[in-house]
Amino acid sequence: MIELNAKQRALVADKLFDAANVAAGAMVFGQFLSEDPFSTTVAILGLGIWITFVVASVALEGRSRS
Repeated sequence: MIELNAKQRALVADKLFDAANVAAGAMVFGQFLSEDPFSTTVAILGLGIWITFVVASVALEGRSRS
């Protein structure tokens, strides 16, 4: 298992949050820019990825050193 110090955990948490926003933008809002019809399945998947990444980001940021 990889052991990260506080600065490394903060950096990974920040980048996970950025990746969450990119996923939401691509899978939810990006559909409005395409010519294909809106897909609820893709939108729900995008929101699910966003929620997962945000939760992981908060968990990493809030983890205390044991």
